[in-house]
Amino acid sequence: QVHIEESGGGFVQPGGSLKLSCKMSGSIFSTNTMGWYRQAPGKERELVAAMTNMFTTNYGNSAKGRFTISRDNAERTVYLQMNGLKPEDTAVYYCNLAKYLREPGPWWGKGILVTVSA
Repeated sequence: QVHIEESGGGFVQPGGSLKLSCKMSGSIFSTNTMGWYRQAPGKERELVAAMTNMFTTNYGNSAKGRFTISRDNAERTVYLQMNGLKPEDTAVYYCNLAKYLREPGPWWGKGILVTVSA
């Protein structure tokens, strides 16, 4: 069983920054991908960024150049540094554990809300 818990969301003004954290625990396989996805109101869930345990990354188009994913394997934690936030970044952000880099796995956190507004 895998437990995933996100933290760090909240309200920020346009142009601001936030850092999300996601701590995983339980039966986590050694070769894995930890990632962030988001779902805005009325839209489908989309990839933000993902990183393998060997630190290979995959970024969604919306994140390139503004967001940075990182992880601490020993702590089983993945981070998402978000800079230059825009109102269209407003969404619920979900942490995910997967076996492969380019597709989400079945293990999801509950999600955390990020609101970007003036």
